Amino acid sequence: MSSKTVKPVMHSAAWRISLWATLAYAVGTMLVFVFLHQFVAADIQRRSDAWLSGEVEVLGDVAEHTPKDALYGRVMGEVAELASKEVPNRVRGESAENDSVFFVQLGTNGAMQLWAGPGSSDAFVAAIQKATIQPDRPTDVDVAGAAIPFRVATLRIDDGSRVYLGLSERDELRVLNRLRLKFISWWLLLVALGFAIVFYTTRRMLSHVREITEAASRIGHSELNARVPTSERNDEVGQLARTLNRMLDRIENSMHQLHTITDSLAHDLRSPLTAIRGKLEMSLSAATDAEQAEPIVSSIDELDRLTEFLNASLDVAEARADALRLSRTEIDLDELLRIMIDLYEPSMAEKGMQIRLRSAGPVTIDADAALVHRMIANLFDNELKHLPASCTVTVRLESGDGVAMLSVEDDGPGFSHEVSEHMFERRVKGRESNGHGLGLAFVDAVVRAHGGTITATNREGGGARIALAMPLVAVHAV
Repeated sequence: MSSKTVKPVMHSAAWRISLWATLAYAVGTMLVFVFLHQFVAADIQRRSDAWLSGEVEVLGDVAEHTPKDALYGRVMGEVAELASKEVPNRVRGESAENDSVFFVQLGTNGAMQLWAGPGSSDAFVAAIQKATIQPDRPTDVDVAGAAIPFRVATLRIDDGSRVYLGLSERDELRVLNRLRLKFISWWLLLVALGFAIVFYTTRRMLSHVREITEAASRIGHSELNARVPTSERNDEVGQLARTLNRMLDRIENSMHQLHTITDSLAHDLRSPLTAIRGKLEMSLSAATDAEQAEPIVSSIDELDRLTEFLNASLDVAEARADALRLSRTEIDLDELLRIMIDLYEPSMAEKGMQIRLRSAGPVTIDADAALVHRMIANLFDNELKHLPASCTVTVRLESGDGVAMLSVEDDGPGFSHEVSEHMFERRVKGRESNGHGLGLAFVDAVVRAHGGTITATNREGGGARIALAMPLVAVHAV
């Protein structure tokens, strides 16, 4: 049995790929816009400068050819007024009142001879006198009281005076601001749309990879015949799925061969062992005195140990190869532990030991009942064989975070240093142990075959502790 694990969207690879792709697209388009913005701004200023240069030449020509009489100021004012109506970049429909163009004529001594423009001329004349303005080269001039600078062009006429024509950069900035606003709006829309498209396509593509991952995770646990869904597309993901399916076919064939070999080996070895045991039992029943019966009983015990060693070795070998065959069913660990404690309590009491259960109540797992039964028996046998008399064994059972947590603790001497780092390896046992070193190796194999974890440590206050965690029964929403 397996369940899909759904990761948060922001932790998925599709999210990261979409984020980085969108970031690259956003930065690239922003750089393009910056370049276009600079180009448009330069072009607008070039057009404004061309207008200023042309108009100031017209005003200078009119100033040279207009008699310096009482009508001079009126004529120049009307010409300047006409020039203000031809301002570039002005939005249609705006007021015809001149608030963006000024014209001033200064004499050779810097005295003002003529003024046409918005408001008082003092601030404009003062700003012009402070600035350095070259002929045929319009220059930005900051006027006191004006939030936006003026672009000013100048021309020297034959009588030694200078005429200045200024144009506010308000309309130019307004055009650029509208351009920026429209670009930002479209840019945000396109970035969001691009992110959505990339995220959808990437997530759809990676969904096949997720299916491959889920199918691969089931192999070796419960479904050797599981296969990855394939598609008719001949892209990289489709080729990966077909290649993985071919590999899974080879794995399944190898597992079937392994099962065949182990079954044949177990049968070939158990048959003669069973026959020998039967003959020994017949001899035991025919024995007339204790001296004849004692070696027969010892031989039967050795045959039983050999059979147990054979079964455990085969199970551990299959578990290490992820080929242990599981017949899963729902098991209440609390009930099973109470039954096992009732079986082992007399043997432990005979040795002067005590066993206690600390359970939080029913804890149900999805596991192979026979293997879990043998696993718990191995844990109790390990305590019974290696603990000295008058020790106490405490079994704790609880659940949390989707797993059942079982621990077996004692107040004995603990694990020796020589075996503590290789506790769950085959043939590893203490110096005083007369076993085969397969008990904890088998426990580890069963736990890992069910997708659990196991640890073995020495307690700080003395004694040993073996803790294991196995997945609880999955609760499916209706």
